[in-house]
Amino acid sequence: MRILYLAHDLDDSAIWRRVAVLRAGGATVHLAGFRRREGPLPEPATLLGRTADARLARRAFSVLRAGAGLGRRLATQEAPDVILARNLEMLALAARAKALWPEALVVYEVLDIHRMMLGEGLRAQAMRALERRLLRRVGLVLTSSPGFINEYFQPFGQTRAPIRLIENKCFYPGAAIPPVPAPQPVTAPITIGWFGILRCAWSLDCLDRVTRASPGRYRVLLRGKPALDQLPRFHETVAANPDLEFGGPYRNPEDLAGIYGQVHLSWLIDRYDAGKNSDWLLPNRLYEGCRHHAVPVALAGTEVASFLGDCNIGLTVAAPDVDQVSDLLGHLDPPRVEVLRGRVRDVPEAVWATGPEECQDVTGLMAQIAAARGRRRQAALRRKGWFTT
Repeated sequence: MRILYLAHDLDDSAIWRRVAVLRAGGATVHLAGFRRREGPLPEPATLLGRTADARLARRAFSVLRAGAGLGRRLATQEAPDVILARNLEMLALAARAKALWPEALVVYEVLDIHRMMLGEGLRAQAMRALERRLLRRVGLVLTSSPGFINEYFQPFGQTRAPIRLIENKCFYPGAAIPPVPAPQPVTAPITIGWFGILRCAWSLDCLDRVTRASPGRYRVLLRGKPALDQLPRFHETVAANPDLEFGGPYRNPEDLAGIYGQVHLSWLIDRYDAGKNSDWLLPNRLYEGCRHHAVPVALAGTEVASFLGDCNIGLTVAAPDVDQVSDLLGHLDPPRVEVLRGRVRDVPEAVWATGPEECQDVTGLMAQIAAARGRRRQAALRRKGWFTT
């Protein structure tokens, strides 16, 4: 099966992990998309243009321009069986690609629900209407959390296409899933890891205040990419607090064992889009941390908290209140953390990591839907008398 993967940001490592998953499932993948940074890509891809973080108007213009020249840019591309579009911008581009290859199945991949899609304002209603219109030609939707289905796709009636859950599990391309190194015994200070895209101002303030209230009791390690447009004083805050430490970006999956091996707790609270996307998602850090036996800390009422409850693991803060966080963590000591960590360790590996069977399930589902749509199309043409064989 040949897949044309349209990506909004070729510099996002998650894009390349998805490519690896699809290839592990037996697909041939050609990647085309936009860039937001400089430097070499992991492998060649068709560059459709350049965009920038958070600049929606510029990104929309880039997509329109790319659509006009898509046929020329993909002239040497073998006809795909599947056009996979990652987010709404790429779905608009997929409509143009579908015109080039009418027989291809269009698959829509949704890993976040942007705030501009929500609410009852005119812009939100217009954006949802646009998405619904584009979704009419989509044969399958891939999304990473039941929260997106239950809180967005179903209530707003966005699509009649089947929706397949494909979680943000750890994936190790080209090799068997490696064993998790045995963790070091829990000793003071209690170490909290906040890893990934760091964009939650409430979390930074909370961790800063909790550590300042109990100097030396906690150590907070921060790794990944801070969103400085949301956290303009990130580096100043970290530098001013000896119990906060920023270690820069990390590689996924190469560095996961090393960074999570340094922490006892994994911070999963995100208030960036409180009551909306942040409450509905199941983030990468959930799977990364739990696979490496870090005890997850979540906020009650979120999809993450529901997930942890089903697994009977982790710590849940009742409300987004610094005092409640301080009280919850204040009852912890090394023996208690060891017990909590043991519960995480007892959860089956398949909950946290994607194996070959899941990769094959995803590509197999695409192939089945593409074949079924092809048969229906042929049947419709026969009914019209266009061909009989």
